[in-house]
Amino acid sequence: MRIQGGRLQVGRNAADTSGSGGSGTPGAGSAAGGRDSTGAGRLASPWPRAAALLLAGALPALAFPAPGLWWFAYGALVPWLLLIRTARTPRRAVLDGWIGGIGFVIAVHHWLMPSLHVFIVLLAALLGLLWAPWGLLASRLLGGSPSARRAVAAVVVVPSGWLLIELIRSWEGLGGPWGLLGASQWEFSPALRVASVGGVWLVSLSVLAVNTGVALLIAAPPARTAAGVLLLVCALSVTAMWAWAPRPESAGTVRIAVVQPGIVEGPRSVARRLDRGEELTRPLAGRGVDLVVWGESSIGAQAWERPETARRLAELSRLVGADLLVNVDARQTDGSGRSGIFKSAVLVGPDGPTGGRYDKMRLVPFGEYVPARSLLGWATSVGKAAGEDRLRGERQVVMALPDGASGLRIGPLVCFETAFPDMSRRLVRDGAQVLVAQSATSTFQDSWAPAQHASLGALRAAENGRPMVHATLTGISAAYGPRGERVGRPLGTDASAAEVFDLPLARGETLYGRFGDWPVYGAFAALAALCAVEGLRALRRPAPGPPGPPARTAHGSPGRPGR
Repeated sequence: MRIQGGRLQVGRNAADTSGSGGSGTPGAGSAAGGRDSTGAGRLASPWPRAAALLLAGALPALAFPAPGLWWFAYGALVPWLLLIRTARTPRRAVLDGWIGGIGFVIAVHHWLMPSLHVFIVLLAALLGLLWAPWGLLASRLLGGSPSARRAVAAVVVVPSGWLLIELIRSWEGLGGPWGLLGASQWEFSPALRVASVGGVWLVSLSVLAVNTGVALLIAAPPARTAAGVLLLVCALSVTAMWAWAPRPESAGTVRIAVVQPGIVEGPRSVARRLDRGEELTRPLAGRGVDLVVWGESSIGAQAWERPETARRLAELSRLVGADLLVNVDARQTDGSGRSGIFKSAVLVGPDGPTGGRYDKMRLVPFGEYVPARSLLGWATSVGKAAGEDRLRGERQVVMALPDGASGLRIGPLVCFETAFPDMSRRLVRDGAQVLVAQSATSTFQDSWAPAQHASLGALRAAENGRPMVHATLTGISAAYGPRGERVGRPLGTDASAAEVFDLPLARGETLYGRFGDWPVYGAFAALAALCAVEGLRALRRPAPGPPGPPARTAHGSPGRPGR
């Protein structure tokens, strides 16, 4: 290995660069990347390498539901990192990051194919560009023979670069924070404790740090001791958080029922879905429930326009002895006088709608609105894009139930809003005791999407120390306690039923609830520190001197390198 001109160059070994120990060309296979240094054989060729990168980038998808191999996340990125490490040039490292990113996006979002068709490849190619600079970063820190100091930097900075990608992807216009690597750990209790300290962001950092350390153990002998120590530090840090992070304090229980009508298709499907929801709700009478939750779009436009619908729902509330939280996807007028199609969580009591209403704020691109419709409106004729844009709500709402339900305060979320950590945190800071999500994933019924969506509730509950209910039309419906633990029996995608969950309430504040997204700021600081160090090195590097006179050979002609 040698460092020349500020660029890390990888060769067979240091002796090769001086030409000792052999009669071949001095430095052969170093800066040019000999077969020994680039993963000899087929992976040195562009197309096999690209295929390997696509596969390596796709591997982390197996850690998410439905496969649910959460433990696999702690090594899933190692093949990708090892390939990036062998990049011969910065350009190759950038390309390795981009191609692997394409594989990651396609694998994690493959269930969108029925809706997006071939456009998922275009989407993956665009989003994959986010990993291009990360590939360069990983190559710079992992390539060659890293010293102990560079190994420490790699375990801190490589995860920080990945976290920056997750932050950018979390913008609603890019599809929202779906497939954050930390979300794969929703079943792992220690990871949920980490989430209570730093949210899903800190879990992602931890997973990436382990992957980076394992890659160093495998491929960088000079850094193995440092990598082993760093992995031990990661394990001790998680243990410390498990032992000393504040835990939610018990504050009683609340009984919430979820009504899942199941798949209802064909003629009069909206009216038949309402009938099925009513049929499943009636047996809840006498079971002491405090709230009944229906899924997203449980009340359609045609049904909600009829006064008869409000009367039927009020009658159900009187019969069950609890308010109903339904969801309306219809043309309405909001409190500020705007008229259009809103997706709204509406609280209905014994006397009809109580006035408690939350209009969905973060909409699904193309599914609920078309960005730049004047330019991209043609997408409605190709995929299943929204024919008309839904309108956004203007603020989050915490709803208070009647005194009969002990004045319980609930924080409603609609559909993929559960993927945004900041929305749940805001509701809890505004006083919500229970987070309630209403969703409909019937379009993706036979894919991994329902399980992935339901699993997000565990992260949101653990982050904020508050229980969460995830109610859907067609499954999976589930409930989680304030530590992210599963409560009761989830309703699968084959169920048409109602389920009652006895949720433990909690009080107190988690560290994530108090300090918010501090791991993101820490990642920014780590990247800024790296840039500052690199900038200082560039300033201290002596400028190249003027070229000397041309070398002469024994025959008096200009020198010919290697001759």
